[in-house]
Amino acid sequence: MSDLFVSRDHVLQGGYFHSTLRKLQEPDTSIEPHNIMYPIFLLENDDAVQPVSSMPNVYRYGINQLIPALTELVEKGLKSILIFGIIDTLPKDATGSNADSASNPVIRALPRLRAAFPSLLLTTDVCLCPYTSHGHCGVLTPSGAIDHAASVARIAEVALAYAKAGAHVVAPSDMMDNRIKAIKDALIANKLENQVSLLSYSCKFASSLYGPFRDTMKSSPMEGDRKCYQLPPGSAGLAARAAARDVAEGADFLMVKPGLPYLDVVRRTKDQFPNHPLFIYQVSGEYAMIAKCGDSGEVAATLMETLVCMRRAGADCIITYFAPLVLSIINKK
Repeated sequence: MSDLFVSRDHVLQGGYFHSTLRKLQEPDTSIEPHNIMYPIFLLENDDAVQPVSSMPNVYRYGINQLIPALTELVEKGLKSILIFGIIDTLPKDATGSNADSASNPVIRALPRLRAAFPSLLLTTDVCLCPYTSHGHCGVLTPSGAIDHAASVARIAEVALAYAKAGAHVVAPSDMMDNRIKAIKDALIANKLENQVSLLSYSCKFASSLYGPFRDTMKSSPMEGDRKCYQLPPGSAGLAARAAARDVAEGADFLMVKPGLPYLDVVRRTKDQFPNHPLFIYQVSGEYAMIAKCGDSGEVAATLMETLVCMRRAGADCIITYFAPLVLSIINKK
């Protein structure tokens, strides 16, 4: 096979092998089910259901409870989910060994989800922070700095494990330099480049709006913070460079996170790469603010206005914990 067909920047079929992904390649300004992705917190205990105290109407599920919950939403039109694994009893260590172990809840759940929902697009977050003893998104050196080479290699291993377990899309959120190249190379080496897409958290900012999420995931750093690898809030130039790097390394889709405070970055990124579907993450802090803005009617109105603004700015798909409410609103229309 010639270099043309294995080069990362020429791998296109990984971006449209699934019917939901094909719709994202045909952008417009409406809000339809394929424009919404639902983040899911997946527990190690298969039979557990736990409410998230800081996020009303959001729950953490074991797989036995998740399947019935998703069944109702899929019947309402849910097209895609983003899965985050949480461990309680499995040990955490310096390299996040249980991020891709056979006991990992995501690894165990993916085959069951594919069997239960053949048309549902399954995306897995790829990061080490929920599984490391230090809570950082990469592997650390003895001095506590990020070990870049070890981190990229480990992230690629985890992404490949999720791909082999049944993920349609792998989404590395760690923000390590060059992890897109490493993951795409691993997919190509395993002949998965046309069966698994790569969604890059390309423009992920070091935001104060992640608090409820980190509490939910139990993934806050034990020491320090993530400002050395997540982008500074004012860094539009760095965001543009990060997006360009990830496109060059083979990303199928790009993302801006958080959402509403960064709509200027959304617009710039979409203008910079109009041919790459763009995701936007309405993060936990944004969810909490809207959820508490008034009665149910005010919440719905504020939510839909916000989503329209995100679409107007250039987002093709919005990752939101409000997905159940959005689907109900769409169905009423």
